[in-house]
Parts: sequence; C-alpha cells; structure tokens
Amino acid sequence: MDRKILHCDMNSFYASVELLEHPELRDVPVAVAGNPENRHGIVLAKNEAAKKFGVTTAETIQQALRKCPGLTFLPPHHEKYSFYSKKINEIYRSYTDLVEPYSIDESWLDVTGSERLFGPAEEIADQIRNRVRETYGLTLSVGVSYNKIFAKMGSEYRKPDATTVISRENYREILWPQPVGNFFYVGRATAEKLKKLHIYTIGELARADVGFLKRSFGVHGEDLHRSANGEDTSPVRRWGDWDDVKSVGHGVTFRRNIRGEDDVSLAVTELADWVSTRLRLYEMKAYGVKVEITTPEFRRISRQRRVERSFVTAQTIRRIALKLIQEAGFMDREIRLLTVTAIYLAKEDAPEQVSIFDMAEMFSPEPKNNSNSVNSNSVQEEKIERTMDAIRKKYGTKSIGYAHSLGNDLGLSRRSEEESEK
Repeated sequence: MDRKILHCDMNSFYASVELLEHPELRDVPVAVAGNPENRHGIVLAKNEAAKKFGVTTAETIQQALRKCPGLTFLPPHHEKYSFYSKKINEIYRSYTDLVEPYSIDESWLDVTGSERLFGPAEEIADQIRNRVRETYGLTLSVGVSYNKIFAKMGSEYRKPDATTVISRENYREILWPQPVGNFFYVGRATAEKLKKLHIYTIGELARADVGFLKRSFGVHGEDLHRSANGEDTSPVRRWGDWDDVKSVGHGVTFRRNIRGEDDVSLAVTELADWVSTRLRLYEMKAYGVKVEITTPEFRRISRQRRVERSFVTAQTIRRIALKLIQEAGFMDREIRLLTVTAIYLAKEDAPEQVSIFDMAEMFSPEPKNNSNSVNSNSVQEEKIERTMDAIRKKYGTKSIGYAHSLGNDLGLSRRSEEESEK
C-alpha cells in the first residue's frame, strides 16, 4: 500500500505573522525586512499583495521599492515565528507522531496510519488547514502524495490556502510539463547544466537515459531521475530523530564591517555559542568546523577542517574557527558576513575510538594549543556550557551569555539581537 505523505507549507509565514498585529495592512503590499541602518536591508518575506508587484525574498529594500514604491516594511520578530511554528507543529502531531520539520514554516507528515481515525489523507490536509486558520489566523498550503518530494511539489502547486493531491495517476500531467528548475533538489547551477543538455522540463528529466545523467552528474543524476519518476522512498522522520542532520551553522551580517583580532574573536565566540547550543539540543557531536566569509565586495571564502576527536562545546568550535580565519588571511581584513558551521556530525552516543595519544593529551596537565585536538579543558567547558543550556531553558535564551559581548556594536549578542527587532 502506498504511503500517505503531507507537506504543509505556511503561506508568506513571516509576513502573515506580522500582519496579525497589523490587520489594517492586510490588503496592501507588505514586506518583512531587517533594519537598513543595521546592514540587514533585505526582504525576508512578503505578502501576496507584494508578490503581485514582483517583490522577491532576499532582494534589497531598494530593489523592492523600485518594483513597488508604496511597499510597507515591517521589522522581523523571530521569537514570534518560533512560537507559531511550535504551535502549528503541535497541531500536526495531533494527527501523527511522524512529523519532520523541514524549516520553520514547512513540515512533512506521514499520515498512513492515521486515516482510520481521521479519514483520507486529503481530508486530513483540509482539517489541518481549517484548524490553523481558525486557531491562529494563518493559512497554509498542503501537498498530498505517496512520497515526500511529490508532496513538497504539491504544496508549491497552488497557493495560498489550498490542498493539492499528486498521485500515481496524475503526477505526469501536473509535474512533468513544469520547468526542470522547479523540481525539488534542482538548484540554479544544476538547472543550467540540464538545459545545456537539452533537458528543459521535469518530464524530459524523467525520460532521460539514467546512464547519461549519471555520467553528467554522478550519483545525483541517478537520484534526480528516480525522483522525477516518483520513486522517492525517503522516510518521514519523527521529531527528535536527528541522525541524518548534516551540519549545524549560524551566520550574521554585521552592523558594520568587522576587522581585527578583537572584532573577529567577539564574532566567532557568539556564533560558536549559537552553534554549540543547537548541537547539544539535537544530541549531536561534531568532528569538524567550517567558516564562510563574505567580504564588503560580496566575495565569498570558505575554509573547513576535520579533527580526530569529537566535540560539542563553543570553545572548541571557537578555537578551530579562529585558526581557519587566521589561515585564510582575514584576521586583519574587513568581513561583512561570517558563518560558523559544525560539520561531520554523529549522534552524541555514537561509539568513538580513542587512541593512546588522545588519552595522554586528555590527562596532560598542560593543554595543547592545537586546532586538531580536544584539550584537557574540554570536559570542564562542556559542564559549564550544559549549565548555561539549563539556565536558558528555564529563564529564556537571553538570560545568560558572555560578558564581553554586552554593549557591542556588531548586532551579535542574544540581547542585542532582541533589541534590533524592536
């Protein structure tokens, strides 16, 4: 029997949440955007009225205003989005425990075992849309299919506030005529390469020779061919099953360009704190760190390093990240945006082989200043940071932080991030 998968996608989520407190703006073009004075002057979300003028996510405020001179801007409030995301996912979990959030406003649900209680999958989708609308005043679109990718495509097919069923009988009619760039997992570069190979639609991708695709794209070519033919079998994960999380990262565009050891150290400390907190929340450990640097000229530089011993602490992430930035030659050059990511992840309780050299280092009275190692302070650092986790869980994410970040002018600390949203 085919699975029954839903993909629930909130409509213009950030903008819709902001409009709950501004009903007078509901029918006028509205965009959620950061504060231009804080260097966050890009569109984060827009409502349906703004979409009609061609306003798009990630374009600058100036570009959006050229398209829609009467556009109204509202500041973002990320804690509100997290609150509503949590509440809406609770509605999803009242139908099934197989709920896999894909982003803050998207989730997959496997309702195969729920139909006997709540009716056919399409009816469950409609029930969910009605409950979210009546309870929170927000709308979503739902795709219903027998696999995750087609369900995702279904939620994109009709918006806003709609349910679309993509079945074995109709997927060729609905999906195959669409441009290949619309297909899930086909990014801009892949779409351009496919067009050079004279593959312009999803149907042409599905009918292409799989050997030809494999020679052109490697294993990814096989995956694309299989998915376009409806053969995706990936499961919907339960909330908390993080085995296949590949990375955990956090990035910031600074209020001013940072430069020098003091600026970089402060930035990396705060970013590492965010990353390590989420790493422990997911019950994961990391074996590597990646840093991505964007210059004032929007040139991007990426560096990464894998280490022998796993880690979960901000201090270890910080040490490795600073070493990478130094090696890239950016300790005394201007940086506009910086992202720090924990990579090569494994479950926290996964077995780990420790060599005699690792053990000697762990119990050495003198910690080694080596980015490829975990020094003898790591156990104590982890205890301190898990205590910080407990305090934040009880009193809020901004209840405790690093003293040197207080009053900084970079827009970095949890408290300054809150202030920038007011």
